[in-house]
Amino acid sequence: MQYKVLIVEDEEIIRLGLQDNLELENYNVETAADGEEAIAKADAFEPHLVILDLMIPKKSGFEVCRVIRKKHPGCFIIMLTAKTEESSKVAGLEMGADDYVTKPFSILELLARVKAFLRRLDTAPTVPQPTQNDDAIDFAGIHLDFKKYEATKKGEPLDLSAREFQILKYFWQHRTEVVLREDLLQEIWGYTPENMPSTRTIDNHIVNLRKKLEDDQTNPKIILSIRGAGYKFDA
Repeated sequence: MQYKVLIVEDEEIIRLGLQDNLELENYNVETAADGEEAIAKADAFEPHLVILDLMIPKKSGFEVCRVIRKKHPGCFIIMLTAKTEESSKVAGLEMGADDYVTKPFSILELLARVKAFLRRLDTAPTVPQPTQNDDAIDFAGIHLDFKKYEATKKGEPLDLSAREFQILKYFWQHRTEVVLREDLLQEIWGYTPENMPSTRTIDNHIVNLRKKLEDDQTNPKIILSIRGAGYKFDA
């Protein structure tokens, strides 16, 4: 199977360089130079993965990310950003991005991340599949339906990304255990120990989940931090 990758980048040199390298890896590649073109290309091309620069004309990368995530929930999104502020990365993850790479970046590192995500489509899921009773769960006033990708808190809809559902399903299936950050990167993101990125990717996703799930995110009761290890899910 030839995987489809959409590159959204307004700098022509970077856009063409990424296209050349990805095509050498035998990916089917389309490109877009602005936000409006990116959304149109995503609808027509239906990529498996999008490499998305945040600073693009017409529509921001944040808006493009939000739209693509809503219309194509199974698509992987890797953000490219020249910004080093943590707030920009967190905002991108809140919009549904799966990972981020800060410019200037190593093309080998980016290709490794692309391969790690697409490898998940090549192989059987490494995350244990839920039993029938685990297709929908209730805890602390929260209802999660993993089959329909629907969530509510105290009867009100919760806007969770596909990645957040995957994280919560993994937490639920390992609710008696301490889950290491590295476990999540390998089992949910598909990374290997050889190309493991910073665990800040995980921490930012947990921050976003706590905003949505916890009554008081400064004093979490559901997703607990285990110092020096990772997290524990207390339902």
